[in-house]
Amino acid sequence: MSDQSTSLDAAAVAAYLQANPDFFVEHDELLPELRIPHQRGDTVSLVERQVKLLRERNIEMRHRLSQLMDVARDNDRLFDKTRRLVLDLLDAASLEELVGTLEDSLRHAFQVPFVSLILFSESPLAVGRSVSSAEAHQAIGGLLAGGKTICGVLRSHELLFLFGEEQASQVGSAAVVALSHQGLHGVLAIGSADPQHYKSSLGTLFLGYIAEVLARVLPRFATPLRSVR
Repeated sequence: MSDQSTSLDAAAVAAYLQANPDFFVEHDELLPELRIPHQRGDTVSLVERQVKLLRERNIEMRHRLSQLMDVARDNDRLFDKTRRLVLDLLDAASLEELVGTLEDSLRHAFQVPFVSLILFSESPLAVGRSVSSAEAHQAIGGLLAGGKTICGVLRSHELLFLFGEEQASQVGSAAVVALSHQGLHGVLAIGSADPQHYKSSLGTLFLGYIAEVLARVLPRFATPLRSVR
């Protein structure tokens, strides 16, 4: 018999057994004749081999379930932190309280090492850092376009503008989002020393939510803020 016909016969047998999983239940007299190689060179019965495979699959499924549970718990904690921060921002009674609440929460509750909030204003503000919209567009215009959170390794001049000379060299990756609602009011950036930390926007959804709230709350307290269409 040729190798091709042997291969076809084996495939046909495998297909038949897959379609009839009770075959050896009804023909258990064949089981003693079956010999399946074991990884240690021994032989085991078909039932023993099946039990071993089921056990391995069960362990793998339990491992995957454990990973999913860990992710779910992390998401729950992240959601709770975001909810509390949003409520605190809505309750802020002044620009100083708003900025302080944001920076304190991001640094301590969210454990973000580098935080930058820059407001766009044609005149200096009493609290926080502010620049003119023209200056901001000249330095980071590409990061402000599109209205989406941008993540990754930024260029040196972008890092310098966002985080300042003292921290720019320490930031390996960052996430940046414009504060835009009926105009552009500023930019919020967070950074990490790890170049791979902010490599995908999937992990920074909370930043977009916070930015949306900030963009709506800021104009209440900062009347000089420049709204740029």
